[in-house]
Amino acid sequence: MPANPSSLLILHPRLNVYLKPFVLSLPHFSSPSLSLNRARRFPIPRPPFPISPTRNLSSLSSTSVAQSSGENGGGGGRSGALSPPPITDVVQKIDVNPPKGTRDFAPEEMRLRNWLFQNFREVSRMFGFEEVDFPVLESEALFIRKAGEEIRDQLYCFEDRGNRRVALRPELTPSLARLVIQKGKSVSLPLKWFAIGQCWRYERMTRGRRREHYQWNMDIIGVPEVTAEAELISSIVTFFKRIGITASDVGFKVSSRKVLQEVLRCYSIPENLFSKVCIIIDKIEKIPLDEIKKELKSTGVSEEGVEELLQVLSIKSLAKLEEILGSAGEAVADLKQLFSLAEKFGYSEWIEFDASVVRGLAYYTGIVFEGFDREGKLRAICGGGRYDRLLSTFGGEDLPACGFGFGDAVIVELLKERGLVPELNLRVENIVCALDVDLQGAAARVASILREKGQSVDLVLESKPLKWVFKRAARVNAYRLILVGSSEWQRGMVSVKILSSGEQNEVKLDELE
Repeated sequence: MPANPSSLLILHPRLNVYLKPFVLSLPHFSSPSLSLNRARRFPIPRPPFPISPTRNLSSLSSTSVAQSSGENGGGGGRSGALSPPPITDVVQKIDVNPPKGTRDFAPEEMRLRNWLFQNFREVSRMFGFEEVDFPVLESEALFIRKAGEEIRDQLYCFEDRGNRRVALRPELTPSLARLVIQKGKSVSLPLKWFAIGQCWRYERMTRGRRREHYQWNMDIIGVPEVTAEAELISSIVTFFKRIGITASDVGFKVSSRKVLQEVLRCYSIPENLFSKVCIIIDKIEKIPLDEIKKELKSTGVSEEGVEELLQVLSIKSLAKLEEILGSAGEAVADLKQLFSLAEKFGYSEWIEFDASVVRGLAYYTGIVFEGFDREGKLRAICGGGRYDRLLSTFGGEDLPACGFGFGDAVIVELLKERGLVPELNLRVENIVCALDVDLQGAAARVASILREKGQSVDLVLESKPLKWVFKRAARVNAYRLILVGSSEWQRGMVSVKILSSGEQNEVKLDELE
């Protein structure tokens, strides 16, 4: 039967049903009644053959198409018969929010992030540090070796196609240790390295704590003296001052893991319990004191030992600590030297002694410190300390080392609290616009000349009215508007308007600065 354009059979290959009448636009018919922009409704006739309910009609459709192609020469040209449009499943709208605990960075957020990272980098370089980076994806064992099996529940980990257990890094220090071991004696000590990297940790979210964040790390490898810790704290104070944070906004709680070791030694608590006790002590101010006592007793610490330990950890005065532990121990000597250095560096008002600061990570071996919000609204802003025995954890030779980690989320919250988030509007030096479609190429040339001179240029890529161009210039905070008009261009000139003053002049192309 010849194809009749006024009636069309459409078969659904899956459901074996007729589609309802539909509308088709037929631009290739020359009939006046079927104009280019006119649509007609076509009736669907009954099928001329029986349809088996179990038969797959996609074969019929492909057969029909093949026959139609054969009748029309089998080429790639347009067929005289109409083919049915493809049938697609209904596509559900995707969730446009990022995964829970992660963030998008739209231009305005990106400007803030870049500003923050720029300050991280400038401070690091002011202190003579070199930037390094590591893979976001590392061996799972790297993190478990450092933090213990309990970290596994917080890792984004999986088995790759090579049957290797890998994880998104939850922190940067293990990667640093791996790189130091890898370099070995090919690098000269001391190493002063910094990094800014994205970290992933699956944990309960609170204000300033996300499952994805960026972290600024500064580490000194190869210096055993307390001067290294003093230098690191000085760098953080310098950063705070640069962004408008003062000693009345933020402070540093300082202590030493050696304090805890000396107290535990007094009560004959085995060394292998040290890391467990550190983890529990780090929960002070986070869970009730009775829970702290209960957990300490469960590790084997006597009731008397628990009470004495908590009494020492409540000390906020270095002089009081010296009365209890004496001045001969390393803990007191290190802390006294640090406070003396703080005066020399000029940040003594920023730091205070707090024996309860032990940091939850078991690899710290000496002085530890933690930056905190003095109003108490936010969690720790940053933290760090000495970790002289970290490299041996990974099979390397131990080197004296200390460092800190500083997340991007809490500091942004603090800046918001203090009203110190800077205005970081988009700023473009020039906006270039052709006043005629034929001058688009000329406008592109003007833009290229300015870009070669290092200037930023927003080139208007479409033919737009001047009202739109001025609105665009205001949105991008353009310094000047350069208009390419026909008469000016013929004379080798462009019109330059300073948007802040309204001053407008014609400038020769080769004199455009």
